[in-house]
Amino acid sequence: MTDDEPVGIRAAGGVAWRPGARGVEVCLVHRPRYGDWSLPKGKLEPGEHPLLAAVREIAEESDVRAVPQVRLPTVRYRSEGRPKRVDYWSMRAVGEGGFQPGTEVDDIRWLPVDDAVRLVSYPHDAEVLRAFADLPEVTAVVALVRHAHAGRRGTWSGPDTGRPLDGTGRKQADALAPLVALVRPVRLLSASARRCVQTLDPAAALLDLPIEVVGDFDEPKPGQQPDECALAAAARLAELAGAGEPVAVCSQGKVLPGALERLAGRPGDWTTPKGGGWLLAFSADTLLAADRL
Repeated sequence: MTDDEPVGIRAAGGVAWRPGARGVEVCLVHRPRYGDWSLPKGKLEPGEHPLLAAVREIAEESDVRAVPQVRLPTVRYRSEGRPKRVDYWSMRAVGEGGFQPGTEVDDIRWLPVDDAVRLVSYPHDAEVLRAFADLPEVTAVVALVRHAHAGRRGTWSGPDTGRPLDGTGRKQADALAPLVALVRPVRLLSASARRCVQTLDPAAALLDLPIEVVGDFDEPKPGQQPDECALAAAARLAELAGAGEPVAVCSQGKVLPGALERLAGRPGDWTTPKGGGWLLAFSADTLLAADRL
């Protein structure tokens, strides 16, 4: 299949990993219907975000609760005569509920990566596992989002910092909340604009966390240079990642591209639509990967 071939079946899964006696171990599942060993994955539900599906499928097939870190290679092949696309992420296992064999998956194994590569039944699973093995150590993840839709600046009569989300923006914020929750953040941080704080409100309610207002994520004030704001935001993101705990941050459209370019150390398309965002993976305070949400 090529990238321009129409997508028929959408699925998602991941390489769930945990520390083991011989180093990192990854989870494989055995499917009696096919008699194969594979990475846990499954089809997206209607309207479901692939990352939500990946975490859900890992939990359903292996009873492992996992936190996404880095996007891995996307696999494309044909299934039952239709094109199929499977998106994968590396996932740090944070809990196991006690696997019970079922009709879909009747066994799981935790293995060192080399052993898992030899056991999997399909070359594309081996390719995903090798890509996982090549990753540097991920020490922190950050969910970075831009505020949701808040109408037009010109139609708001008050101070721009007080402009609230509109109906579309509230729906976008509701949709972002479960994605933000996937990283299991211990802190929620927001630029001071009302629309930024409101974008994190549904996530705050879902996670039972307060929202901390941080001026380093604000857009430039009159007389302030955009580069100054981008540098401040990048520095604060690196500091948060260096602490080694997952966090979620909401900032603004004039800040995010410059901050991400500085963190990545390269130019690129860092534009972020309103209500969109990024899954950022760090090793200490160094950005390893940025995956669009």
